[in-house]
Amino acid sequence: MTLDISKYPTLALTNTPDELRKLPKETLPTLCDELRTYLLNSVSQTSGHLASGLGTVELTVALHYVYNTPFDKLIWDVGHQAYPHKILTGRRHQMNTIRQKDGLHPFPWREESEYDTLSVGHSSTSISAALGLAISAGKEGQDRKVVSVIGDGAITAGMAFEAMNHAGDVHADMLVILNDNEMSISENVGALNNHLAQLLSGNFYTSIREGGKKVLSGVPPIKELVRRTEEHLKGMVVPGTLFEELGFNYIGPVDGHDVNELVKTLKNMRELKGPQFLHIMTKKGKGYEPAEKDPIGYHAVPKFAPNNDSLPKSTSDKPTFSKVFGDFLCDMAEQDSSLMAITPAMREGSGMVRFSKEYPEQYFDVAIAEQHAVTLATGMAIAGNKPIVAIYSTFLQRGYDQLIHDVAIMDLPVMFAIDRAGLVGADGQTHQGAFDLSFMRCIPNMVIMAPSDENECRQMLYTGHQHQGPSAVRYPRGSGCGATIETEFTALEIGKGRIVRSGEKVAILNFGTFLPNALSAAETLNATVADMRFVKPLDEDLIRQLAAEHDVLVTLEENAIAGGAGAGVVEFMMKEKLIKPVLNLGLPDEFVVQGTQDQLHQMLGLDAQGIEQSIRHYLDK
Repeated sequence: MTLDISKYPTLALTNTPDELRKLPKETLPTLCDELRTYLLNSVSQTSGHLASGLGTVELTVALHYVYNTPFDKLIWDVGHQAYPHKILTGRRHQMNTIRQKDGLHPFPWREESEYDTLSVGHSSTSISAALGLAISAGKEGQDRKVVSVIGDGAITAGMAFEAMNHAGDVHADMLVILNDNEMSISENVGALNNHLAQLLSGNFYTSIREGGKKVLSGVPPIKELVRRTEEHLKGMVVPGTLFEELGFNYIGPVDGHDVNELVKTLKNMRELKGPQFLHIMTKKGKGYEPAEKDPIGYHAVPKFAPNNDSLPKSTSDKPTFSKVFGDFLCDMAEQDSSLMAITPAMREGSGMVRFSKEYPEQYFDVAIAEQHAVTLATGMAIAGNKPIVAIYSTFLQRGYDQLIHDVAIMDLPVMFAIDRAGLVGADGQTHQGAFDLSFMRCIPNMVIMAPSDENECRQMLYTGHQHQGPSAVRYPRGSGCGATIETEFTALEIGKGRIVRSGEKVAILNFGTFLPNALSAAETLNATVADMRFVKPLDEDLIRQLAAEHDVLVTLEENAIAGGAGAGVVEFMMKEKLIKPVLNLGLPDEFVVQGTQDQLHQMLGLDAQGIEQSIRHYLDK
């Protein structure tokens, strides 16, 4: 992707942070304008995360200008906002490949660049990792600096506070930057506050404060008075008492879109000892009006025309599984006031917008706090309600202990609606829902369902909601196959599958939405196809029947083969001495890279042709 130097004269001079640091300070605002324009033009042509990156342009420039990256370590929390960082760290020419197969990774990725300190995809990990690096830098003794940038959403997770609590205790030299785009930049983030931030971060204030503490350290009441006076002075203009209590020196809030003021403040803070906390105010989508007005809609975008005021609509006429779930919630809540729906900050993605508006008293967004989401459901279930935790497969991993300890052991009626199960595509390794069947299948008391189409999904959600113990329904990202959805609810018999095609010699045991692929392969092979429906409990009678009537059994799932549904079939057959060859098809024992879902299915041999070839190859052995 060649750069038009006439359009981006300053950006053209900054292929690396070393080149950026050679620029005169007065050119930085121009660089930010060019970087923002380049980001908008780039993402609009490729699709990807937009609003977050537009909000961090000035911060990214200031950080690389002040800190000696990659020697100094810069950690982005999650990394939705790291596109400007990628552009400034030697990857500008590859931005047209981001989130595509064999292209740039959607998030900071260690294998991709020495400037990417931490590979990320899940939020709230940056402060813990930064603290580990800061402690190590202290032992190393080379004056290496460590900075982590965390958003106001990510800092809602307990892990961020656990890390800050520890950082304040060990008093490591590190800087945490809170990129706060919740509120618009208000008047208190004007000249006075920037002046105050420089005073608070400067040597004069620090030396007075430290000197005063030393002088008065032997006189406890006076020391306490000094501390309280200092807190009072800062508290009048700074909402930082919480972070101070955790042991951080809090500075801010400052305007995150004034690059030169940021540079001044960061230069001051770079020399301070101990844990530092800089609170900056930014606007998500900054500089592009449609994204400023709708930062949620412009968080992750398809390809679009920047001169249009709206994003293109989806062309699929089939409902997504997320919409099937959202419709189920509304229809079920109409009948059942004990239904409580919980999401860890995934209202839009999980299809819960309509439910949140129509049933606000039964809707709970707990922010990015998956552990809390699960145990909140525990309390609701104990109280006699029927909670549903709507969660992506990749994020349920973060609530695993609570799933076992707080739900399954007590056999409570909590249903997990697991979205984005299987391969999600462009978000890559961190977001593929590859493991939920494996990590849930070993938990006692669980009922685990894998629908093959939209109607099966709706009826399984109903089945799980009626069940008196823990249950899970897992379904993929995107649309189904266009099955007719019956509005009337019908509970399925738990642990019972169905034969959908009768053939001979080979039986394909399908778990989930690969059923059309299985049926297509079965046509050419004249194989039997069973839609198993339940991963736990398995339909043991059906497995016995299929094993008795066929020479080879093939299991098919969009989950890791290791410990997945197919492994469950093999375990049962060995226990029952049903000695038949079994071919397990599913996800390999590796972290699956990014690409479209179709590309990945084809690459892994899970499309119809791949399934047929794998079976033929197995039969020929």
